[in-house]
Amino acid sequence: MRQQAISLLISAAALLGALPSSAQNDYQNTLKDGYSVNVFKPQQVDATTERIAQLKAPAGFTVTTFAEKTGNPRMLVVAANGDVYVSDRTKGTVMLVRDANKDGKAELVKDVAQKADLHGLALRDGKLYMTSIRELYVADIKPDGSLSDLKTLYNDLPDAGQHPNRTINFSPDGKLYLSAGSTCNACDERNKEAATLIQINTDGSGRRVYAKGLRNTIGFGWHPATKALWGFDHGIDWLGDEDQREELNEIKEGADYGWPYVYANGKLPPHPQPADETPEQYAAKTTKPVQLYDAHAAPLGMVFNTGRSFPNQYQNDAFVTMHGSWNRAKPSGYKVVRVRFDEQGRATGIEDFVTGWLVNGNKEQFGRVCGIAQHTDGSLLITDDANGVIYRVAYSGK
Repeated sequence: MRQQAISLLISAAALLGALPSSAQNDYQNTLKDGYSVNVFKPQQVDATTERIAQLKAPAGFTVTTFAEKTGNPRMLVVAANGDVYVSDRTKGTVMLVRDANKDGKAELVKDVAQKADLHGLALRDGKLYMTSIRELYVADIKPDGSLSDLKTLYNDLPDAGQHPNRTINFSPDGKLYLSAGSTCNACDERNKEAATLIQINTDGSGRRVYAKGLRNTIGFGWHPATKALWGFDHGIDWLGDEDQREELNEIKEGADYGWPYVYANGKLPPHPQPADETPEQYAAKTTKPVQLYDAHAAPLGMVFNTGRSFPNQYQNDAFVTMHGSWNRAKPSGYKVVRVRFDEQGRATGIEDFVTGWLVNGNKEQFGRVCGIAQHTDGSLLITDDANGVIYRVAYSGK
């Protein structure tokens, strides 16, 4: 029965790939093993001034355009002087985006690096670190914001596949962490670094798997007070509209978060079984998620609020971009959410923060939010990798 389910899932995926995007909007497939799989991709429309104006945020917050016509911006980081570096995986570039007069709108958008598939970015000690699929690069940041020639630190990261977009982030103690997503929806990976979080020293030493069983944890970071590591993992596709839900994990050294054998709070998908033990035995050893979120919402960027411009109740909370679903009847995601943390650093809930990118009865969207970073003035910068807009969310209320 499990093998039959796998074959059906592969067939459905292949059929989806063969369909034009317009056909995917009305396509629905019902699997025989009890999984009703819907495929619906809201049509992309322009991010007009009128549409941007109707975005909704909590009272006192404003959502404006920081930059536009930037291609397909993905991840972004902010330097101490306020310069913003943004990756575009489609062009394989890193852009310098600068708001010199500090009016909340960038005047300069300029490419400063180019290598195929550049995606993840991290800053440390005047250097910009960049990842492509298999490479990790570093460059010095020059006084004018441009970069020196890129130096290759690693060229043997795990192969691409379904999740080729590596992300990187520095821990409070200066270690570099790299997320390597799975090559597939659910399978036994040959490379033990796939579907993991990898810890890397920038001198080339000490590379090791920090945590495994993470299908695709693009957004991750450290709680400002407790220094605990948190990340939002992508759930398995093809299990229906409501499964697999996205997982918020406290990521601990040596822990196994279950993929591909276990999901949610111990559920077992119809996919490959672990060797030498039952799925139930394997599930008992895995670490369960702290919070679950809407299936297929596709969490991407994650940042903790350490600024002082937001109200006190937002301090040390996290903000996460939900890129948006494609394989459920009613769209999920297409928004930014807030993860609440209590004074002890425990995640207590997830709620909407910025919404409104879905329009026309959820049949259309004008933004697939992706990267997120906190600017030096405390505002949030959010990329849309579909329409090329970088949004700015600031607090001006009392």
